[in-house]
Amino acid sequence: MQANKDPRNFVGKNHEYAIKLYAMQMRKSLITNHRIVGRSVNYQAPFLTLAARWFSSVFFIFVVFSVDAAEREYLKVCAPPGNLPMSDRSGHGYENRIAELFAKDLGLKLTYEWFPQRLGFIRNTLRFDNTPDGQFKCDIVMGVIDNFEMAATTDPYLHSSWALVYVRGRGLDFIKTQDDLKELSPERKSRIRVGVWDKGPAPKWFYHRGLMENSTPYQIMSGDIERNAGQIIAQDLVEDKINLTMVWGPIAGYYAKLITAHDVVVIPMRNELRVKFNFQIAMAVRHGEDQWKSEINQLIKSNSAKIRRILDDYGVPQLKLVTSENRND
Repeated sequence: MQANKDPRNFVGKNHEYAIKLYAMQMRKSLITNHRIVGRSVNYQAPFLTLAARWFSSVFFIFVVFSVDAAEREYLKVCAPPGNLPMSDRSGHGYENRIAELFAKDLGLKLTYEWFPQRLGFIRNTLRFDNTPDGQFKCDIVMGVIDNFEMAATTDPYLHSSWALVYVRGRGLDFIKTQDDLKELSPERKSRIRVGVWDKGPAPKWFYHRGLMENSTPYQIMSGDIERNAGQIIAQDLVEDKINLTMVWGPIAGYYAKLITAHDVVVIPMRNELRVKFNFQIAMAVRHGEDQWKSEINQLIKSNSAKIRRILDDYGVPQLKLVTSENRND
């Protein structure tokens, strides 16, 4: 027997699905009537068009209110499974700990939808509702670039920058700041073996400094979904296959703290040469979920001190947060 497709029967199970389907059906029905009647009685067409828009809008607003007021059972987080120090399946990342903090405050059970940090991450997690019950796979991403276009971002909770990383005692101790890599002598330049990611600000900056000749390229999106930038520090840098690299600050700080057998030096970068190194990190929800976004913003605000302590525990270099005047919706 065919399932009942009346979207009103989904209220309480999947409000988002009901919103989209019911509004779409009503607009289609009324606009179809407008076209039929419009052929014989043209003066009714504008009224029916307006009626379709009004009814769809009113129904949308009504159901959105119901969605926002409805109680959730789970805090459903979208996250990459092997992306330390941010997240992993074992819950050892700082985003995992912040999610646990929020779930406790909200009185919700915490669950994850795991997907590799690849192209299509948002499409296959936060915005994916092609499921048997029509529900979205997850409701929040714990870390995205502030004002990320594919979702509505919250207030930022982290401001950090990319960083140079090397192991002390291997001939690069003269590097105290990024300025120490300007106008190097040929002899010093020949001693530098740089590991360079194919994405991000590092390639352009190393090129401007003339350090690409002895570089080793790395792919951020390699075939191995478990391989990440931190493993390059823990393996290739420590094993002296390369002796200098540049990675996202939270990754650099975490592995510098984790690796105790060597003194790993982390030098946060400042913007120069028209290359941007510092970025603010926010959380992401779906566009249009304003009340849910407001709840998350309140959690970020009320737990700001705890979040900073969590980030400190992971060795994350932190800059002062800057309030954006152009927050997306």
